[in-house]
Amino acid sequence: MCGNKSSMNLIRIENLCVNYGAKAVLHGVDLNVNAGEIVTVVGPNGSGKTSLLRAIIGATSPQKGKITLKDNLKIGYVPQRLNFDSSLPMTVERFMHLSNNINKKECFTALEKAGAPDIFKSQISQISGGQFQRVLLARAILNKPDILLLDEATQGLDQPGSALFYKHIEDVRRETNCAILMISHDLHVVMSTSDRVICLNGHVCCSGTPASVASDPEYKAMFGAGTAGTLALYQHHHDHDHDHSNKEVEPNA
Repeated sequence: MCGNKSSMNLIRIENLCVNYGAKAVLHGVDLNVNAGEIVTVVGPNGSGKTSLLRAIIGATSPQKGKITLKDNLKIGYVPQRLNFDSSLPMTVERFMHLSNNINKKECFTALEKAGAPDIFKSQISQISGGQFQRVLLARAILNKPDILLLDEATQGLDQPGSALFYKHIEDVRRETNCAILMISHDLHVVMSTSDRVICLNGHVCCSGTPASVASDPEYKAMFGAGTAGTLALYQHHHDHDHDHSNKEVEPNA
């Protein structure tokens, strides 16, 4: 279980520049993530969101800049999708043990934290897309990471499924004090789950609390009229502590 380290930088990014060939994908990006906080990166397609995560985990080499990770930082990673043949005759329990030296109790506890304890013995081929994403979340938290990186982990899920997944993310943060850095296109949910929002479009357009970002002119220019609804939902959740199943029209991302 992560300790109470809320004032400690887990990740510090300074002047990050990433190119693919001659194309600059990221330039001059500065970003810190502290222990225990949820930071969400939003932006249009092609804005460099996935490249940012790939640079952090070492899958992409930056052309310029510096990424500093806390000593012995444990990272859990939930990808957009996993290239895996779901028709293989394999139970969730067996899948959880792949590349993980864990016992049955640890496996079940991780699935419980991810909101999927009832599929422990199910065949991978028989579970839904939302359940499989929760299995990937459970695998990511097995090694008690200091930070979870989520790359649009709700892609392909419907709105209720996305909202439920984010609820489990909040539960994991509350129970373990793990920091979370996630890329998301679910603006209607982001504002109710994040401590900070980073608006990215090759560079950091704006950042801060959900309320401050939602009122920023650059954010409004990027996401249009849906901003008002996003902020209203954010305030609704925090003022009244309703669950994330409340329906709201998603901004045009």
